[in-house]
Amino acid sequence: MASNFVEELKWRGMLHDAMPGTEEHLLSSMQSAYVGIDPTADSLHIGHLVGVMMLRHFQLAGHKPYALIGGATGMIGDPSGKSAERNLLDEPTLRHNQEALKEQLSRFLDFSGKTENAAVLVNNYDWMKDFSFLDFIRDVGKHITVNYMMAKDSVKKRLSAEAKEGMSFTEFTYQLVQGYDFLHLYKEHNCTLQMGGSDQWGNITTGTELIRRIGGGKGYALTCPLITKADGTKFGKTESGNIWLDAERTSPYKFYQYWLNTSDVDAEKYIKIFTFLKKAEIENLVAEHVETPHQRALQKRLAEEITLAVHSQEDLDNAIAASAILFGKSTSDDLKKLNENTFLDVFDGVPQAEISKVQLEGDGLDMIGALAAQTGFLASNGEARRELKQNAISVNKEKVKGDYKITTSDLINDRFILLQKGKRNYYVLVVN
Repeated sequence: MASNFVEELKWRGMLHDAMPGTEEHLLSSMQSAYVGIDPTADSLHIGHLVGVMMLRHFQLAGHKPYALIGGATGMIGDPSGKSAERNLLDEPTLRHNQEALKEQLSRFLDFSGKTENAAVLVNNYDWMKDFSFLDFIRDVGKHITVNYMMAKDSVKKRLSAEAKEGMSFTEFTYQLVQGYDFLHLYKEHNCTLQMGGSDQWGNITTGTELIRRIGGGKGYALTCPLITKADGTKFGKTESGNIWLDAERTSPYKFYQYWLNTSDVDAEKYIKIFTFLKKAEIENLVAEHVETPHQRALQKRLAEEITLAVHSQEDLDNAIAASAILFGKSTSDDLKKLNENTFLDVFDGVPQAEISKVQLEGDGLDMIGALAAQTGFLASNGEARRELKQNAISVNKEKVKGDYKITTSDLINDRFILLQKGKRNYYVLVVN
């Protein structure tokens, strides 16, 4: 007997709306459901994670999840919440992206095929690519009226007076293509439920309508809330763009830091949505956080759980060690363990100066030169001498005296040296 998937989503704050009868349908026996994923990049970003978590909970509840890569729909562009059309993809790019996405999805979903409810990856390009326009408007288009399509919120917004771009016929037909996906999966895989964000409700219900009119059956719809941040800024975005699951696009350190820096209000919401911790454990963490908010127990556990799920134990350990470098009692050995990308991420925004490697050879670079004359880290040679005398200067996290010389043996990743005045003032020498 499957566990209650809808109840699980409810207490986690992941249920926005569900068609009447959905919960009873899922409790009756093992069912199949799908979530559509846009393949316009070769990595998921954290905006995709809610749908992925829904599929994982669905599988954990004993049901069969389908991840649908929207190869055909990705070539059109979904009007929901968008102000412009997407770029079109060619097939080799689409296939490359599909394989990369499956690799990431397999960290959450069991695709092994060893169980009856093993996850399945499908791509709507495979059944849409040979569908002629005439066949589509005859077999699908005639079953849905323009009045029905115009009534959808996603269409209304794009046709409103405020919308500058208007809406192409291509995008207008998007809901028919997505609706046909649901019908296809219903007929070929007995898939009776489509899930997505609340902005997808109109497209999903077009699918249930096609299942009723063409398939003579019953489809169900379930949506989750769109994730927001308490301060009104966009979830999943930073000044430099999306937070990706691919370590090359967003380093594990930056990924970890994104979750660690969430507000108390958001952390309490996100730990239910983005981890698989049980209700009792989350309640204990919330209680602990209320007692000692400065310890940031919720943020730390959230960041650990999700970084481990997306990356690896080693990546998590490195991210935690790197996070301690700015604020903890770390050593030069800790610094030297950082790879170049992580070092640059940790000290992003810290002032830098370039020096030549030649200056570090032989006797090395004296501290007055390193602090003032050669770099401008401190305002004057006199200030450099004073700070050295007061034991306030560190090189690579180690306190140094005025007679210290910086040599090539101090290099981190063969190109960086970290200077520090007091606890919080950092300066990076980039050696070329």
